[in-house]
Amino acid sequence: MTEPVLSVRDLVVEIPTRHGLLKPVDGVSYDIARGEILGVVGESGAGKSMTGNAVIGLLDRPARIGEGEIYLNGTRIDNLSLHELRRYRGKQIGMVFQDPLTSLNPLLPIGDQLTETIQEHLGVSNSEAHNRAVAALDEVGIPAAKERIGSYPHEFSGGMRQRVVIALALCAEPSLVIADEPTTALDVSVQAQIIALLKRLCRERGMAVMLVTHDMGVIAETADRVAVMYAGKLAELGPVREVIGAPRHPYTDGLMGSTPLASKGKKRLHQIPGNMPRLGQLPTGCAFHPRCPYTQPKCKEDPGPRLKTCDGRAACWFPLDEPQATKGVA
Repeated sequence: MTEPVLSVRDLVVEIPTRHGLLKPVDGVSYDIARGEILGVVGESGAGKSMTGNAVIGLLDRPARIGEGEIYLNGTRIDNLSLHELRRYRGKQIGMVFQDPLTSLNPLLPIGDQLTETIQEHLGVSNSEAHNRAVAALDEVGIPAAKERIGSYPHEFSGGMRQRVVIALALCAEPSLVIADEPTTALDVSVQAQIIALLKRLCRERGMAVMLVTHDMGVIAETADRVAVMYAGKLAELGPVREVIGAPRHPYTDGLMGSTPLASKGKKRLHQIPGNMPRLGQLPTGCAFHPRCPYTQPKCKEDPGPRLKTCDGRAACWFPLDEPQATKGVA
């Protein structure tokens, strides 16, 4: 077995408040191998983006890593100082945000932003940095890259700006890329182009990609494995085709039923009743039990099992593929 590029172990993110300690990420563990795309999916507030921000060290205070360990290519990085962590951002970890305008300086040509990043992390000459910047733009599909390297962000369309952001994330040749909702603000046709681009670059470069999204369709088209999060915890983790084709956690089943991907021609999509609980108002037992159609007494009393303590696929006391005769047996 080769060492994973990213290894997250029992990660807990804490936010101290006057009402107590909140945990937007609670005991999350997974690995991402070289050349693999892991999709992280869930409703707003599930902890998807917070997990990615913890990995790259961009948690906004007072949020902090309370427990757990994060390893990048075998080196622990969660205990590094901000100064030490800066050496990893850009060079070993690239970041693609949802809105490219928040990632690009509107006052600088895109070429200046690319060359600055390349020189910072690779230490090459001005001419070499310029050539690498042009090559990066060409690689992500920017037409006439040599001519457009002097253009400003506002001179590009939304889809082209997102390609520039991907080039910026990749120009220092990182081994891990965290893509946080990279297609949400784009129309469907451009989404498909960005998805195809991420898949191609992941395959050609052998990068590990953490793809954060709420769109199961994007997950189905892009990811190799999928991690389903609910209320800060992993609900299900497995190969994307298995999870989509035969979801084991009731929450995953509800997500699939609420998307056209799994509607199978039905006139109405399934809707998960209720809303995700607030962090300060989590119910006792399994956090999903107030919305779950299969709730049993044990679900209301005991927190759901961790993935590593059950079958490794679904953190549920009563996975959906168990025989009906075993349902309700604690």
